[in-house]
Amino acid sequence: MKAARLSACRYDMPWRRKEDPMTQVLSLCVIVGLITAGVWAADANNAPAGAGDGFVWKSAIPDDCPFERSKTVTGIFFTGRHSDYHVGDTIYPSWASDGNMYTPWTDGVTDGVRCSSGGHPVRGRRTGHAVMVGDDPVKMVIKNTSPPKHAASDPYRGRYPCGSLVHNGIWYYGTYCLGPSAALNHNGFRWNWPNLGPMPGFQISRDLGKTWTPSPLSPTEPLFPEPARYLGPVKMGAPHFVDFGQNMKHSPDGKAYLLGMGAVEDDPKPRPCIKPGPKGTLIEAKGKCEFPINVKMRPGEAADKDLRGLFERSLKQANGKPFDHANLSWITADQVYLARVTPSPETINKLEAYEFFAGHDQQGEPVWTADFAKIKPLIEWNNHMGCVTATYVPGLKKYLMCITDGWPTVSKMTSYILEADKITGPWRMAVYMKDFGEQAYFLNFPSKFISKDGRGLWLCYSANFSSGWNGLDLKFNPPGGRYGLSLHEIKLLGPAGK
Repeated sequence: MKAARLSACRYDMPWRRKEDPMTQVLSLCVIVGLITAGVWAADANNAPAGAGDGFVWKSAIPDDCPFERSKTVTGIFFTGRHSDYHVGDTIYPSWASDGNMYTPWTDGVTDGVRCSSGGHPVRGRRTGHAVMVGDDPVKMVIKNTSPPKHAASDPYRGRYPCGSLVHNGIWYYGTYCLGPSAALNHNGFRWNWPNLGPMPGFQISRDLGKTWTPSPLSPTEPLFPEPARYLGPVKMGAPHFVDFGQNMKHSPDGKAYLLGMGAVEDDPKPRPCIKPGPKGTLIEAKGKCEFPINVKMRPGEAADKDLRGLFERSLKQANGKPFDHANLSWITADQVYLARVTPSPETINKLEAYEFFAGHDQQGEPVWTADFAKIKPLIEWNNHMGCVTATYVPGLKKYLMCITDGWPTVSKMTSYILEADKITGPWRMAVYMKDFGEQAYFLNFPSKFISKDGRGLWLCYSANFSSGWNGLDLKFNPPGGRYGLSLHEIKLLGPAGK
């Protein structure tokens, strides 16, 4: 996300540093420190055989969790092996038939090129495209396939990458809008992109990212007919393709599936109003929030005749209404929604080509509809959801879903992993990782790097973009994270740590 980039270097495991004299024995204080930070040191009771320097992340599932507990995946073990790439964030690899992975990226520097998806309406709001070449997760070569592309976001002020799929040599690259600002001050608290906006379709490349055909859609004429008003909630927000493996090998029906995050209008239990407390703590405001939305036009927007008219119409729909406190933002949501489409250049940007999950019938079978108004949540956990991705794991014959609840957008973030036998559920809680990262976001499991038994994977994410905001200093946990591409080798544990 948009923020001042942090200087980041490789963080080796503390007990592996050559200069540390305690290379053979972990001191009690280190163990206590790890437990306090949310990490369990590996031992014979919770780590797999040959654990070495790895560790198990403590999974403390909240009492109000609505999901049944998984009996197949009960923990996550970090081996300590991680990448050391210096590229941007927003990495969502798609494994193509040529053996390479192709990914969007933004907000950073990749292959010597800088890109930002917020900022200036002409110089900013760009998205990058890169190819990841190599079969070793820590030794890949990452190169841009073409210069970053600009796309309009008005009346929103950010346009970021989301669903990315390479299928039969064609790359479909989606974007979504954010508003009203990358740094919005409300009640003394600084928020990052507190409102999730519409999805203006997919740009298409027929030569693996060298040249692109822009999306025929726009922020005011998006792919899905939402939101109903400027800064209002959406349901198929920031959608991501389910990763079915190389060239969608494991799709159950040849269709591409998209997971979106959303919320509803007039949420009866929205996120609360807060203000910053000492040392990065949060103080919940008492009573009704007294600070409504008050977005103002920027000089460049007011000076442009067309933009001025667009913003005047949009701001009338938003200003004076209650501030949503990032109830649905770039990283927070209440529900997850599901859509599917047979991917082709002719269908990917046409609403009528899509079907939407509309619940289950009396026999428990999924119901699909072409009417977007009938879409229903795939899963929901009020005030506990956010960015969502999913990957099919052949060795386990299961889907793994990563969800990050990053409220209030610039603090420590919590992620969790769900598992299911079918994409339509039921979904079960596998691992709950409080303060993972400590601010990890955009989690996903690239299908290229999954072991044959399905227990060994690489977790992809970025972390800690807003250290220092609202007085909160963030540390990388687990070690090896960075504001940019982070890849960590993990093993999924079953009952008794197996």
